[in-house]
Amino acid sequence: MTQALDTCRTAGSKADINGKAIRGLKDKSAVSKLGAASRNLRSAAPIRIAGLYGHNPKQNRILAALPQADYERVLQQLEFVAMPFSMTVCEADEYMKHVYFPTSSVVSLMFEAKNGASVETSVIGHEGMVGVSLFMGGGASYNRAVVKHAGYGFRLSAKFLVEEFSRCGALHSMLLRYTHALIVQMSQTAVCNRHHSVTQQLSRLLLLSLDRLPSNEVSLTQELIANMIGVRRESIAFAAAKLQEEKLITYTRGHINVLNRKGLELRSCECYACVKKEYDRLPTSPAGL
Repeated sequence: MTQALDTCRTAGSKADINGKAIRGLKDKSAVSKLGAASRNLRSAAPIRIAGLYGHNPKQNRILAALPQADYERVLQQLEFVAMPFSMTVCEADEYMKHVYFPTSSVVSLMFEAKNGASVETSVIGHEGMVGVSLFMGGGASYNRAVVKHAGYGFRLSAKFLVEEFSRCGALHSMLLRYTHALIVQMSQTAVCNRHHSVTQQLSRLLLLSLDRLPSNEVSLTQELIANMIGVRRESIAFAAAKLQEEKLITYTRGHINVLNRKGLELRSCECYACVKKEYDRLPTSPAGL
């Protein structure tokens, strides 16, 4: 069988690498399980592959919404990337060289103060893209972007993304609409962190994660959640215990299993519903543009 996985250091042009990947999307025989080498990756280096292991760029809603001609043009430049847990996609005040379109990974945008305190401003999964500052004219990223749920995605060079955005075509329109939804999420997060209880904030955080994950299980430690919300770990422990008593979740050693999503939505504040409404308005196919 053709070797399914090779490192990006193997000789070969980008055209060859992407050409094989694109053909792999149409060749089911090239799809196989990830090997140990790819599971152990700890960087965003592109993987040279003959098949994409079932990861199709159209699993990302922005890419899926592009008309075919635009999609095929972008597809030639896409690179498949592993995005392991805790990987830093970009640091604050850093000029990104690539933008990322998650498919199964989830990325947290964190604002970090000079005193070391941090808070999650928004979360990005298969519905979006990491790197809006590149086309919004802001230049360097204002937040630190870190992977909070391991998975995979695709990336584009910053140069190509800016050029494609400047065409003022379908991607331009889609990215502006997505950025609006992202701003709504950031705004609601600020309101939630200031005015709502820790239990409501935890419920919102869990629901936003569930919307971007394939199962009802969220793998996050109390310490990590506390850093994201900007409260003490003891407050998260108390809130998690409360939700568990109400039989909405079970919690053991960094693994939260949501038993009653509807109940969790009722336990959350209106912030989650407002954010979800905005993201539900985003198109999922070219016809929605």
